[in-house]
Amino acid sequence: MADRIALVVVDVQRAFDDAAYWGPRNNPDFDRNVGALIEAWREHGQPLVFVRHDSVEEGSPLRAGQPGNELKDVVGGRPDLVVTKHVNSAFHGEPDLAAWLRENGIEDVVICGIQTNMCCETTARVAANLGFGMRFAIDATHTFDLVAPDGATLSADELARVTAANLHAEFGRVQKTAELIAELAPARV
Repeated sequence: MADRIALVVVDVQRAFDDAAYWGPRNNPDFDRNVGALIEAWREHGQPLVFVRHDSVEEGSPLRAGQPGNELKDVVGGRPDLVVTKHVNSAFHGEPDLAAWLRENGIEDVVICGIQTNMCCETTARVAANLGFGMRFAIDATHTFDLVAPDGATLSADELARVTAANLHAEFGRVQKTAELIAELAPARV
């Protein structure tokens, strides 16, 4: 891995714990894996970015001021940057994530968070399109079942596999939490 690599933690917000609203999800190890990444990044002095989706849709549990908008406990402590957004990509939020990364000499990112096939995948694609080295922590993301246009339900596990296939090689590397932590080099002084 590069000398400095930012961990971008996307939309790990309380609203996503509401199974009645979102439906069935995958990856019961999500919180543990996100917590392990955050802990490893802090331990190695690597940059942390927390992203929060502030929905502008009426009635959304992710609207600013709603309890569901708050970050989950696993995303604790102070990050180096907090980005708020209203769309899928963390690179289209405030402050400008790409500009901050470049100003701080960071050329590589690891993406984790919620939802695998929505905001995480979009953030990963944009990162690669903007020229950043991209790693996707597939087991530190989760998503929900989704109804396709033909009425069939795609399981959360299927959607995660499709995201992994979409991203791997074309946009960066899809890896597991343990691999990413093992590759993490101490920050250079």
